[in-house]
Amino acid sequence: MELIRRPIERQIMSLTGLSLGQLDLENPKGDPGLFGPDSISWQVHGDFTSMLIGGISALMLQALHPLALAGVWDHSNFRQDMLGRLRRTGQFISGTTFGATGDANWLIDKVRTIHLQVTGTGLDGRPYAASDPELLTWVHVAEVSNFLAAHLRYRNPRLSGADQDRYYDEIAMIAERLGATNVPRSRQHIADYLQDVRPQLRCDERSHEVIRLLLNAPSPSLLAKPFGALMMKAGIDLLPDWASDQLGLHQHPLVRKLVRAEVNSTAPVLRWAVRNGSVQRARRRMGLG
Repeated sequence: MELIRRPIERQIMSLTGLSLGQLDLENPKGDPGLFGPDSISWQVHGDFTSMLIGGISALMLQALHPLALAGVWDHSNFRQDMLGRLRRTGQFISGTTFGATGDANWLIDKVRTIHLQVTGTGLDGRPYAASDPELLTWVHVAEVSNFLAAHLRYRNPRLSGADQDRYYDEIAMIAERLGATNVPRSRQHIADYLQDVRPQLRCDERSHEVIRLLLNAPSPSLLAKPFGALMMKAGIDLLPDWASDQLGLHQHPLVRKLVRAEVNSTAPVLRWAVRNGSVQRARRRMGLG
């Protein structure tokens, strides 16, 4: 079975921030990091499949904010290296969630420094800055709302409402450390925030280009290509209906049903194969099985 498991794990790891090789999540021993193994954040962020789907959906949703998109468009090489951007984003999320305290703080400081250099003018003439607290809150909410939605759909639909609120309350710390303000800390606050921000969202030619690049992102191998295509379809399916409508990403109900069934049949295999993911390494650091 190891002859089957290890190639699958290698393919999965090639898609993650762990492939960048900058973090040692197994050391120093006993360091709980910013959250620790009893946190809801470890639960929600610990499943590769649901996190990848949530991350893809979050990137699509973020493409609707003109100023947030302008910063990425003007200061990122995502158009030439979409996979690299996904890996770097994954590294930040896994490192701040599962990394030792020093590594998590290093990542936060690194991103804060990068944000200070990201300034410019949007297509509508408005100035933007990646360090803008409101933009940071938008990016955070787009991510965590989709991470939790994917977790509920594909990993643990029985997660209690109290634990869902606890997740939002825990993970708000990362956004605040980056400089975000008025960060929503519960399901109701997240829903209210998304309702309030919708008038600011637009789908333009840049939004469509981001979607095109995501859907055509290169795979690290032929084996990973069909899996990546499935994840993209699942990410579209996860979007709120209003966001799908704005982006023009419509799926037939039968397609949605088939995508969910295929993810649910694939995810257990991936969970079986991955023994050296972020959460497994962090648990070993804490002396847990």
